[in-house]
Amino acid sequence: MPSPEHQITVTIPVIQTERLVLREPREADFPAMLAFNDSPRAAFVGGGALRQQVWRGLRANIGLWALRGHGIFSVDTKAGDFIGRIGVLFYDGWDEPEFGCHLFDGYKGQGLAIEAARAARAWLFATQGLATLVSYIDPANAGSVAVAERLGARRDHVAEAAIGHDCLVYRHLPETAR
Repeated sequence: MPSPEHQITVTIPVIQTERLVLREPREADFPAMLAFNDSPRAAFVGGGALRQQVWRGLRANIGLWALRGHGIFSVDTKAGDFIGRIGVLFYDGWDEPEFGCHLFDGYKGQGLAIEAARAARAWLFATQGLATLVSYIDPANAGSVAVAERLGARRDHVAEAAIGHDCLVYRHLPETAR
């Protein structure tokens, strides 16, 4: 057990919606994250990564919460089923924070991504001092484009030109986070 001077304490909020619970990432999430990584649904979010890379991603997310006060929430149903992840990534060297979401197989088309996104964005804008968020979306990812547009995010052609690769940039502003 580390001595108290070596402990890092991180408080990650729990956000409840009508059907969902957004909570801290846990080691117990790892098997479902691996299964998602190996599924066709992960094609637009770096799917097919090595097991060690998925593990590093889980660890990095926990580290983001400790360093930045925000990160990716794990998303459960009220029944306790882990169904996906949502939140913000903002790594060293990035121009601005990226907001993203992915749900696991069997949960698409039920409005769950919109429900989770509204709750996560509202919390991020209300508590983290963020003026804006962006979502980088592969042009072929029609589902994510539809979610961004339903959330009120708008295409940002200036940001698209600045990143220099084939990606749509959707900008989220606090006034659309309700």
